[in-house]
Amino acid sequence: MKLPTTAPLLPAITTLLLTLTTLTAAATLTQITTSFGPNPTKVGFFIYVPDALAPSPPILVNPHWCHGTAAAAYAGSQYATLASKHGFIVIYPNSPNAADQCWDVSSSQTLTHALGGDSLGIISMVQWTLAKYSADPKRVFVTGVSSGGMMTNVLIGSYPDIFAAGSAWAGVPFGCFAAPGNNTSIYGYWNADCATGKVTHTSTEWTNIVKAAYPGYTGWRPKMQTFHGTSDETLDYKNFGEQIKEWTGVLGLSSTPVSTVANTPLSGWTKTSYGPNGWFEAYSAQGVTHNIQVQADTVVSFFGLDCKGSGCFGWGQGGPNGGGAGTTSTTKTAAVSTTTSAAGVTSTVATTSPTSFVLPDTKTSTTAAATSFATSLQPLGQSLYGQCGGIGYTGPTSCQTAKCTTYNTYYAQVRDSIKPNPLWSNTDIRSFKCVPT
Repeated sequence: MKLPTTAPLLPAITTLLLTLTTLTAAATLTQITTSFGPNPTKVGFFIYVPDALAPSPPILVNPHWCHGTAAAAYAGSQYATLASKHGFIVIYPNSPNAADQCWDVSSSQTLTHALGGDSLGIISMVQWTLAKYSADPKRVFVTGVSSGGMMTNVLIGSYPDIFAAGSAWAGVPFGCFAAPGNNTSIYGYWNADCATGKVTHTSTEWTNIVKAAYPGYTGWRPKMQTFHGTSDETLDYKNFGEQIKEWTGVLGLSSTPVSTVANTPLSGWTKTSYGPNGWFEAYSAQGVTHNIQVQADTVVSFFGLDCKGSGCFGWGQGGPNGGGAGTTSTTKTAAVSTTTSAAGVTSTVATTSPTSFVLPDTKTSTTAAATSFATSLQPLGQSLYGQCGGIGYTGPTSCQTAKCTTYNTYYAQVRDSIKPNPLWSNTDIRSFKCVPT
Protein backbone atom coordinates (compact mmCIF):
# COMPACT_ATOMS: atom_id res chain seq x y z
CA MET A 1 0.00 0.00 0.00
CA LYS A 2 1.32 3.43 -0.96
CA LEU A 3 1.95 5.73 1.95
CA PRO A 4 0.28 9.16 1.70
CA THR A 5 2.56 12.04 0.83
CA THR A 6 3.48 14.48 3.58
CA ALA A 7 3.46 17.47 1.26
CA PRO A 8 -0.15 18.50 2.07
CA LEU A 9 0.86 18.76 5.72
CA LEU A 10 3.48 21.46 5.09
CA PRO A 11 1.06 24.39 4.73
CA ALA A 12 -0.69 23.33 7.92
CA ILE A 13 2.61 23.01 9.78
CA THR A 14 3.75 26.37 8.43
CA THR A 15 0.50 27.97 9.54
CA LEU A 16 0.83 26.41 12.99
CA LEU A 17 4.41 27.67 13.37
CA LEU A 18 3.39 31.16 12.28
CA THR A 19 0.52 31.09 14.76
CA LEU A 20 2.82 29.98 17.58
CA THR A 21 5.30 32.71 16.65
CA THR A 22 2.52 35.28 16.69
CA LEU A 23 1.31 34.08 20.08
CA THR A 24 4.84 34.21 21.46
CA ALA A 25 5.29 37.79 20.28
CA ALA A 26 1.81 38.90 21.30
CA ALA A 27 1.38 41.72 23.78
CA THR A 28 1.16 40.76 27.41
CA LEU A 29 1.31 42.30 30.87
CA THR A 30 4.85 43.55 31.50
CA GLN A 31 6.47 44.73 34.72
CA ILE A 32 8.69 47.81 34.56
CA THR A 33 11.56 47.40 36.98
CA THR A 34 13.80 50.26 35.90
CA SER A 35 13.56 53.63 37.62
CA PHE A 36 10.64 55.61 36.28
CA GLY A 37 10.54 58.66 38.54
CA PRO A 38 9.48 59.64 42.06
CA ASN A 39 7.81 56.65 43.70
CA PRO A 40 8.06 57.19 47.46
CA THR A 41 5.82 54.29 48.49
CA LYS A 42 7.26 51.88 45.91
CA VAL A 43 4.10 51.24 43.90
CA GLY A 44 4.61 48.39 41.42
CA PHE A 45 4.46 49.31 37.74
CA PHE A 46 2.84 46.95 35.23
CA ILE A 47 1.84 47.92 31.72
CA TYR A 48 -0.01 46.48 28.75
CA VAL A 49 1.01 47.80 25.34
CA PRO A 50 -0.98 46.29 22.47
CA ASP A 51 0.83 45.13 19.34
CA ALA A 52 -1.01 47.70 17.23
CA LEU A 53 -0.82 51.10 18.93
CA ALA A 54 -2.85 54.04 17.75
CA PRO A 55 -0.78 57.07 16.69
CA SER A 56 -0.03 59.12 19.81
CA PRO A 57 -1.95 56.55 21.87
CA PRO A 58 -4.17 57.37 24.86
CA ILE A 59 -3.34 55.98 28.31
CA LEU A 60 -5.75 54.28 30.72
CA VAL A 61 -4.73 53.79 34.36
CA ASN A 62 -6.53 50.90 36.09
CA PRO A 63 -5.74 50.60 39.83
CA HIS A 64 -6.94 47.32 41.34
CA TRP A 65 -9.23 46.64 44.31
CA CYS A 66 -8.28 45.70 47.90
CA HIS A 67 -6.70 42.23 48.04
CA GLY A 68 -6.13 42.59 44.31
CA THR A 69 -3.02 42.91 42.20
CA ALA A 70 -2.04 44.41 38.88
CA ALA A 71 -2.16 40.91 37.40
CA ALA A 72 -5.66 40.35 38.79
CA ALA A 73 -6.88 43.65 37.33
CA TYR A 74 -5.35 42.71 33.98
CA ALA A 75 -6.94 39.26 33.95
CA GLY A 76 -10.21 40.28 35.59
CA SER A 77 -11.28 43.11 33.31
CA GLN A 78 -11.80 43.74 29.60
CA TYR A 79 -9.47 46.72 29.35
CA ALA A 80 -6.53 44.85 27.81
CA THR A 81 -8.84 43.33 25.20
CA LEU A 82 -10.32 46.74 24.45
CA ALA A 83 -6.83 48.24 24.34
CA SER A 84 -5.87 45.74 21.65
CA LYS A 85 -9.02 46.66 19.74
CA HIS A 86 -8.63 50.43 19.97
CA GLY A 87 -4.87 50.87 20.33
CA PHE A 88 -4.53 52.49 23.76
CA ILE A 89 -2.09 51.65 26.57
CA VAL A 90 -3.17 50.36 29.99
CA ILE A 91 -1.14 51.00 33.15
CA TYR A 92 -1.86 48.55 35.97
CA PRO A 93 -0.33 49.87 39.23
CA ASN A 94 0.30 47.37 42.02
CA SER A 95 -0.31 48.48 45.62
CA PRO A 96 2.76 48.36 47.89
CA ASN A 97 0.57 47.68 50.93
CA ALA A 98 1.48 44.08 51.79
CA ALA A 99 -1.13 44.00 54.57
CA ASP A 100 -4.21 44.15 52.36
CA GLN A 101 -3.22 45.45 48.91
CA CYS A 102 -5.47 48.49 49.38
CA TRP A 103 -4.43 51.88 48.03
CA ASP A 104 -3.19 54.83 50.03
CA VAL A 105 -6.21 57.12 49.98
CA SER A 106 -5.80 58.43 53.52
CA SER A 107 -2.45 60.23 53.81
CA SER A 108 -1.85 63.93 53.32
CA GLN A 109 0.82 62.98 50.79
CA THR A 110 -1.46 61.07 48.43
CA LEU A 111 -4.21 63.68 48.83
CA THR A 112 -1.93 66.56 47.84
CA HIS A 113 -0.56 67.39 44.40
CA ALA A 114 3.07 66.30 43.96
CA LEU A 115 3.58 65.64 47.67
CA GLY A 116 3.97 61.85 47.63
CA GLY A 117 1.99 58.75 48.52
CA ASP A 118 0.79 56.11 46.11
CA SER A 119 -0.74 58.74 43.85
CA LEU A 120 2.63 60.29 42.99
CA GLY A 121 4.10 56.92 42.06
CA ILE A 122 1.21 56.37 39.66
CA ILE A 123 1.74 59.81 38.13
CA SER A 124 5.39 58.92 37.52
CA MET A 125 4.21 55.83 35.62
CA VAL A 126 2.04 58.04 33.43
CA GLN A 127 4.90 60.45 32.70
CA TRP A 128 7.27 57.59 31.87
CA THR A 129 4.72 56.04 29.51
CA LEU A 130 4.06 59.36 27.79
CA ALA A 131 7.77 59.68 27.02
CA LYS A 132 8.45 56.06 26.12
CA TYR A 133 5.55 55.60 23.70
CA SER A 134 4.98 59.18 22.51
CA ALA A 135 1.52 58.90 24.03
CA ASP A 136 -1.01 61.73 24.02
CA PRO A 137 -0.68 63.81 27.23
CA LYS A 138 -4.20 65.13 26.71
CA ARG A 139 -5.76 61.66 26.67
CA VAL A 140 -4.86 60.15 30.03
CA PHE A 141 -7.72 58.49 31.94
CA VAL A 142 -8.25 56.51 35.13
CA THR A 143 -10.82 53.97 36.30
CA GLY A 144 -11.03 51.45 39.13
CA VAL A 145 -13.42 49.56 41.37
CA SER A 146 -13.57 49.51 45.19
CA SER A 147 -10.15 50.67 46.43
CA GLY A 148 -9.37 51.36 42.78
CA GLY A 149 -12.48 53.53 42.67
CA MET A 150 -11.22 55.41 45.71
CA MET A 151 -7.85 55.94 44.01
CA THR A 152 -9.67 57.16 40.91
CA ASN A 153 -11.28 59.89 43.00
CA VAL A 154 -7.90 60.69 44.56
CA LEU A 155 -6.10 61.01 41.23
CA ILE A 156 -8.81 63.18 39.69
CA GLY A 157 -8.74 65.43 42.76
CA SER A 158 -4.98 65.64 43.29
CA TYR A 159 -3.92 65.74 39.64
CA PRO A 160 -6.54 67.57 37.56
CA ASP A 161 -3.73 68.74 35.28
CA ILE A 162 -2.89 65.15 34.27
CA PHE A 163 -6.19 63.33 33.74
CA ALA A 164 -8.87 64.12 31.18
CA ALA A 165 -11.54 62.02 32.91
CA GLY A 166 -12.18 59.44 35.60
CA SER A 167 -14.65 56.62 36.22
CA ALA A 168 -15.04 55.41 39.82
CA TRP A 169 -16.85 52.17 40.67
CA ALA A 170 -18.00 51.45 44.25
CA GLY A 171 -15.67 54.10 45.65
CA VAL A 172 -15.89 57.05 48.02
CA PRO A 173 -15.43 60.82 47.61
CA PHE A 174 -11.99 62.38 47.44
CA GLY A 175 -10.76 62.96 50.99
CA CYS A 176 -13.43 60.82 52.64
CA PHE A 177 -10.91 58.22 53.82
CA ALA A 178 -8.44 60.78 55.17
CA ALA A 179 -7.17 59.77 58.59
CA PRO A 180 -8.46 62.06 61.37
CA GLY A 181 -6.11 64.57 62.95
CA ASN A 182 -2.60 64.68 61.56
CA ASN A 183 -2.71 62.30 58.60
CA THR A 184 0.89 62.81 57.53
CA SER A 185 2.30 59.47 56.36
CA ILE A 186 -0.83 57.58 57.48
CA TYR A 187 -0.89 55.42 54.36
CA GLY A 188 -3.00 52.41 55.32
CA TYR A 189 -5.82 53.87 57.38
CA TRP A 190 -9.29 52.33 57.07
CA ASN A 191 -11.79 55.09 57.76
CA ALA A 192 -14.76 53.19 59.17
CA ASP A 193 -16.87 56.34 59.41
CA CYS A 194 -16.50 56.96 55.69
CA ALA A 195 -17.03 53.31 54.80
CA THR A 196 -20.29 53.24 56.74
CA GLY A 197 -21.58 56.49 55.26
CA LYS A 198 -21.07 58.65 58.34
CA VAL A 199 -18.79 61.20 56.66
CA THR A 200 -21.02 63.82 55.08
CA HIS A 201 -20.37 67.36 53.90
CA THR A 202 -22.11 70.08 51.98
CA SER A 203 -21.19 70.51 48.34
CA THR A 204 -19.16 73.60 49.25
CA GLU A 205 -17.25 71.72 51.94
CA TRP A 206 -16.42 68.86 49.57
CA THR A 207 -15.35 71.38 46.94
CA ASN A 208 -12.97 73.03 49.38
CA ILE A 209 -11.49 69.64 50.31
CA VAL A 210 -10.75 68.86 46.66
CA LYS A 211 -9.37 72.28 45.81
CA ALA A 212 -7.08 72.20 48.86
CA ALA A 213 -5.33 69.23 47.21
CA TYR A 214 -3.80 71.56 44.63
CA PRO A 215 -3.54 75.04 46.16
CA GLY A 216 -3.67 77.82 43.61
CA TYR A 217 -4.84 75.63 40.74
CA THR A 218 -7.59 77.34 38.74
CA GLY A 219 -7.24 75.40 35.49
CA TRP A 220 -9.38 72.97 33.58
CA ARG A 221 -11.08 70.15 35.50
CA PRO A 222 -11.56 66.55 34.27
CA LYS A 223 -14.99 65.12 33.63
CA MET A 224 -16.12 62.33 35.90
CA GLN A 225 -18.56 59.44 36.29
CA THR A 226 -19.36 57.29 39.33
CA PHE A 227 -21.17 53.98 39.80
CA HIS A 228 -22.52 52.51 43.04
CA GLY A 229 -24.81 49.69 44.12
CA THR A 230 -27.68 50.52 46.45
CA SER A 231 -26.95 47.39 48.51
CA ASP A 232 -23.20 47.92 48.87
CA GLU A 233 -22.27 46.28 52.18
CA THR A 234 -18.63 47.42 52.24
CA LEU A 235 -18.71 51.07 51.17
CA ASP A 236 -22.13 52.43 52.05
CA TYR A 237 -24.38 53.71 49.27
CA LYS A 238 -24.45 57.10 51.00
CA ASN A 239 -21.01 57.66 49.51
CA PHE A 240 -22.68 57.76 46.10
CA GLY A 241 -24.66 60.86 47.08
CA GLU A 242 -21.60 62.43 48.67
CA GLN A 243 -19.66 61.98 45.43
CA ILE A 244 -22.45 63.71 43.56
CA LYS A 245 -22.28 66.65 45.95
CA GLU A 246 -18.49 66.73 45.71
CA TRP A 247 -17.98 66.64 41.96
CA THR A 248 -20.93 68.81 40.98
CA GLY A 249 -19.51 71.36 43.42
CA VAL A 250 -15.97 71.10 42.09
CA LEU A 251 -17.21 71.39 38.50
CA GLY A 252 -19.57 74.24 39.30
CA LEU A 253 -22.68 72.30 38.31
CA SER A 254 -26.17 72.16 39.74
CA SER A 255 -26.85 69.11 41.89
CA THR A 256 -30.11 68.69 39.97
CA PRO A 257 -29.57 66.35 37.02
CA VAL A 258 -30.35 67.58 33.52
CA SER A 259 -31.43 64.09 32.48
CA THR A 260 -32.33 60.73 34.01
CA VAL A 261 -32.24 57.48 32.05
CA ALA A 262 -33.49 54.20 33.50
CA ASN A 263 -32.12 50.72 32.84
CA THR A 264 -28.75 51.73 31.43
CA PRO A 265 -26.31 50.17 30.84
CA LEU A 266 -28.01 47.29 32.69
CA SER A 267 -31.54 46.66 33.88
CA GLY A 268 -32.14 48.33 37.24
CA TRP A 269 -29.34 50.84 36.79
CA THR A 270 -30.27 54.52 36.56
CA LYS A 271 -28.05 57.14 34.96
CA THR A 272 -28.26 60.80 35.96
CA SER A 273 -26.31 63.44 34.03
CA TYR A 274 -25.25 66.84 35.33
CA GLY A 275 -24.45 69.94 33.34
CA PRO A 276 -25.35 70.83 29.75
CA ASN A 277 -22.85 68.40 28.22
CA GLY A 278 -22.90 65.60 30.80
CA TRP A 279 -19.56 66.46 32.37
CA PHE A 280 -20.53 64.44 35.42
CA GLU A 281 -22.51 61.20 35.34
CA ALA A 282 -23.80 59.11 38.24
CA TYR A 283 -25.10 55.54 37.92
CA SER A 284 -27.19 54.05 40.73
CA ALA A 285 -27.39 50.24 40.52
CA GLN A 286 -30.53 48.99 42.27
CA GLY A 287 -29.95 45.98 44.54
CA VAL A 288 -26.29 45.65 43.57
CA THR A 289 -23.74 44.85 46.29
CA HIS A 290 -20.09 45.92 46.52
CA ASN A 291 -19.35 43.27 43.90
CA ILE A 292 -20.56 45.55 41.13
CA GLN A 293 -20.28 44.35 37.55
CA VAL A 294 -17.97 46.78 35.74
CA GLN A 295 -19.18 47.77 32.29
CA ALA A 296 -15.90 48.43 30.51
CA ASP A 297 -17.55 49.44 27.23
CA THR A 298 -19.43 52.23 29.03
CA VAL A 299 -16.17 53.52 30.50
CA VAL A 300 -14.34 53.37 27.17
CA SER A 301 -17.17 55.26 25.49
CA PHE A 302 -17.24 57.98 28.19
CA PHE A 303 -13.49 58.49 27.82
CA GLY A 304 -13.61 58.36 24.03
CA LEU A 305 -11.00 55.60 23.96
CA ASP A 306 -12.86 54.08 21.02
CA CYS A 307 -12.19 57.25 19.02
CA LYS A 308 -9.35 57.35 16.50
CA GLY A 309 -7.94 60.19 14.48
CA SER A 310 -8.51 63.88 15.12
CA GLY A 311 -11.32 65.34 17.19
CA CYS A 312 -11.19 62.79 20.01
CA PHE A 313 -11.95 64.02 23.54
CA GLY A 314 -8.94 65.13 25.52
CA TRP A 315 -7.71 67.32 28.36
CA GLY A 316 -8.65 70.98 27.97
CA GLN A 317 -11.44 70.27 25.49
CA GLY A 318 -14.83 71.70 26.39
CA GLY A 319 -15.95 72.16 29.95
CA PRO A 320 -18.64 71.40 32.53
CA ASN A 321 -20.86 74.17 31.25
CA GLY A 322 -20.06 73.83 27.58
CA GLY A 323 -17.05 76.15 27.67
CA GLY A 324 -14.20 76.41 25.23
CA ALA A 325 -10.79 74.87 25.12
CA GLY A 326 -9.86 75.83 28.66
CA THR A 327 -6.33 76.32 29.89
CA THR A 328 -3.30 74.47 28.64
CA SER A 329 -1.00 72.18 30.57
CA THR A 330 2.79 72.06 30.49
CA THR A 331 4.31 68.72 31.37
CA LYS A 332 7.96 67.71 31.36
CA THR A 333 8.77 64.27 30.06
CA ALA A 334 11.80 62.05 30.23
CA ALA A 335 14.40 61.12 27.71
CA VAL A 336 14.07 57.38 27.29
CA SER A 337 16.71 55.04 25.87
CA THR A 338 16.07 51.50 24.70
CA THR A 339 18.89 49.00 24.27
CA THR A 340 18.94 45.42 23.05
CA SER A 341 21.62 43.00 24.22
CA ALA A 342 23.29 40.35 22.09
CA ALA A 343 20.92 37.85 23.65
CA GLY A 344 17.96 39.82 22.35
CA VAL A 345 16.83 41.11 25.73
CA THR A 346 15.37 44.60 25.56
CA SER A 347 15.68 46.99 28.46
CA THR A 348 14.29 50.48 28.86
CA VAL A 349 15.84 53.14 31.05
CA ALA A 350 14.59 56.63 31.82
CA THR A 351 17.69 58.82 31.47
CA THR A 352 16.11 61.81 33.16
CA SER A 353 13.30 62.20 35.64
CA PRO A 354 10.07 61.49 33.75
CA THR A 355 8.07 63.97 35.77
CA SER A 356 8.21 67.62 36.63
CA PHE A 357 7.21 66.94 40.22
CA VAL A 358 9.82 67.45 42.91
CA LEU A 359 9.19 66.10 46.38
CA PRO A 360 9.32 68.89 48.95
CA ASP A 361 12.18 69.09 51.43
CA THR A 362 10.33 68.16 54.59
CA LYS A 363 11.64 67.36 58.04
CA THR A 364 10.51 63.78 57.64
CA SER A 365 11.68 62.02 54.51
CA THR A 366 8.72 60.95 52.39
CA THR A 367 10.71 57.99 51.14
CA ALA A 368 11.60 56.91 54.66
CA ALA A 369 8.00 57.26 55.76
CA ALA A 370 6.89 55.22 52.77
CA THR A 371 8.98 52.26 53.88
CA SER A 372 6.49 51.73 56.69
CA PHE A 373 4.64 49.31 54.42
CA ALA A 374 7.75 47.22 53.91
CA THR A 375 8.17 46.81 57.66
CA SER A 376 4.55 47.03 58.72
CA LEU A 377 4.08 43.32 59.32
CA GLN A 378 5.65 42.71 62.70
CA PRO A 379 6.57 39.16 63.85
CA LEU A 380 3.52 37.49 65.40
CA GLY A 381 1.48 40.69 65.27
CA GLN A 382 -0.01 43.25 62.92
CA SER A 383 0.93 46.93 62.92
CA LEU A 384 -1.50 49.68 63.82
CA TYR A 385 -4.11 50.19 61.07
CA GLY A 386 -2.98 47.02 59.30
CA GLN A 387 -5.49 44.37 58.27
CA CYS A 388 -6.10 41.64 60.85
CA GLY A 389 -9.01 39.65 59.45
CA GLY A 390 -11.52 39.09 56.68
CA ILE A 391 -12.44 36.56 54.02
CA GLY A 392 -9.30 35.27 52.32
CA TYR A 393 -6.92 37.02 54.73
CA THR A 394 -4.09 34.86 56.11
CA GLY A 395 -1.82 37.36 57.90
CA PRO A 396 -1.40 38.39 61.56
CA THR A 397 -4.64 38.66 63.52
CA SER A 398 -3.60 40.30 66.78
CA CYS A 399 -1.66 43.17 68.31
CA GLN A 400 -0.65 43.63 71.95
CA THR A 401 -1.58 47.29 72.49
CA ALA A 402 -4.53 47.57 70.14
CA LYS A 403 -7.52 45.53 69.10
CA CYS A 404 -8.72 43.91 65.90
CA THR A 405 -11.97 45.55 64.84
CA THR A 406 -14.22 43.87 62.27
CA TYR A 407 -16.04 46.19 59.84
CA ASN A 408 -17.52 43.59 57.51
CA THR A 409 -16.91 40.02 56.38
CA TYR A 410 -14.12 41.17 54.09
CA TYR A 411 -12.14 43.48 56.32
CA ALA A 412 -10.94 43.80 59.91
CA GLN A 413 -8.31 46.30 61.03
CA VAL A 414 -6.03 46.87 64.02
CA ARG A 415 -7.37 49.97 65.77
CA ASP A 416 -6.52 51.92 68.92
CA SER A 417 -8.22 50.76 72.09
CA ILE A 418 -9.45 54.36 72.21
CA LYS A 419 -11.14 55.33 68.96
CA PRO A 420 -9.45 58.37 67.35
CA ASN A 421 -11.67 61.39 67.75
CA PRO A 422 -12.31 63.24 64.46
CA LEU A 423 -12.16 66.48 66.44
CA TRP A 424 -8.53 65.91 67.44
CA SER A 425 -6.64 68.50 65.43
CA ASN A 426 -3.25 68.39 67.13
CA THR A 427 -2.95 64.68 67.82
CA ASP A 428 -0.59 62.60 65.74
CA ILE A 429 -2.30 59.22 65.57
CA ARG A 430 1.06 57.62 64.84
CA SER A 431 1.79 58.03 68.56
CA PHE A 432 -0.39 54.97 69.18
CA LYS A 433 2.16 52.19 68.82
CA CYS A 434 1.37 48.61 67.94
CA VAL A 435 3.96 46.05 69.02
CA PRO A 436 4.24 42.30 68.43
CA THR A 437 2.30 39.93 70.66
